[in-house]
Parts: sequence; C-alpha cells; structure tokens
Amino acid sequence: MIRRLTFPSAMFAIVLLVSSALVQALPTPLSDHDLWQRSGKFEGDMVLAPWQKNGVIDVKLRWTNRHIPYELSDEFDQQQKAQINEVLEREFAKTCVTVKPRVNEADYVYVTGGDSGCWSHVGRLGGLQGLNLQVRGCVWNHTIVHEFLHAAGFYHQQSSTDRDNFVDIFWENIEPGKEYNFDKYNADFVTSFNETYDYGSIMHYAKTAFSANGKPTVLPKGDSTIPIGVTNVMSEIDIRKLAKMYDCVEM
Repeated sequence: MIRRLTFPSAMFAIVLLVSSALVQALPTPLSDHDLWQRSGKFEGDMVLAPWQKNGVIDVKLRWTNRHIPYELSDEFDQQQKAQINEVLEREFAKTCVTVKPRVNEADYVYVTGGDSGCWSHVGRLGGLQGLNLQVRGCVWNHTIVHEFLHAAGFYHQQSSTDRDNFVDIFWENIEPGKEYNFDKYNADFVTSFNETYDYGSIMHYAKTAFSANGKPTVLPKGDSTIPIGVTNVMSEIDIRKLAKMYDCVEM
C-alpha cells in the first residue's frame, strides 16, 4: 500500500530535508578557545605599528616603570571584569611587571570586547592602545594572559630563530593563505633572552593552529605527545624572559 503525504506532512518533510542538507553543508565551527585565529591580525592575534621593526629587542616597546595600566570596556559584564582582573593580578604577581587597573596614566591598554576575535598590539605604543577579548569566545584565562604578554612585548614562541631544531611545521596541513603565520624571525628581530625553546610557553601555538583539515600543523620534534599551546598559566621560562626583558635580572 502506498501512503501519500498530505500537504502539511509533505511540507514538513521538505523542510526536514532542506534543514538536514544545510547542516551537512556547514563547516565545522571553530572552538571558542581558537577564535584568535580568526581575528585577521598578524599571526592571528598581533597588531603591529608600521614603525615596529625590532620586536622584543626594541627597548622603545617597554612599559615605563615596569607597569602596564589597563582599562576595561563596559562591553564586559561584571563577572567577566572580575575574571579578567583576577587572572591578571594572579599571573603577573609572579613577575616583576605590574598589570593593574588604570588610575590616570597616559599610556595604557584599553580592553574591548566588541571587536571580532582576540588580539593585541605588541609592546607599548604610547597613549591608548587596543587589546580585544571578544565577549563571546575570548574571555578565557589562557587568552587573557596570552594577549597581555603580547602587550608587554612578547611574540609567539614558535616564531623563534631556532624553532626548526625543536618543532616540525606541517605546511601541507595549514589553511591556504595562512602560511605566513608560521614564519620564523631572525635574531635581529626577536630574542630568546638566552633561554631554551619553551614547549610549555603560554605563547606557543597549539598543535592544530590554522589547520585546514584538523591535522597537526606544528609538533614537537622527537616526541609529538609533548603538550604545546594548552596551558592557562605562564611557564617558568615565560616569567624569566619577562624579567630579562624588563631588566629585573641579569641575562
């Protein structure tokens, strides 16, 4: 016996089929923790001024008196503001650099949440400078600390001059057009401050950063099981580098 669909039933079936096709056609959504990759900035989350040529070795990028004042936009709710304040206070208390809410300082970081993605300028520019933590997707402990270390003057760990001794880059897995995010820099642009390569750095890319197919784009040499890009806190080497950058200790 052939059962014929009534008009409402037929329309419902068509809607189901169309909806199913649309769902199958949609790309896999990016994790909230990876939104920085879609910020459209240099290496995903860095904003460079035209005059910035020497990266972390340029003393002009250092914050005066080892102090980074910041101000939070009202785009964040009270819970998010409390989280940002608490994370910054806790993590930078481990260092010689203070990161505190602004009083009336002329040079400061203005943290917004309304722009797309997670990004920061690198080092001190002078006056108000931006740092964005998209309200829906960037207010995570890792991202907060990561972006403020960019503001302090840090670049990404895997950009270091000697990175090819420590990680393999799988260019075939990188999203087309995003290969530049895996460039490495000469010693006159960035410095390790005489510290070893740091797999545990909060500034390291995760294994599938900018992946086109879900496969790894960067893996530790020799032992691909070593975790990278997953920590929520500064490593001991991150802390030492910050101390050397701001002349708190001898290199």
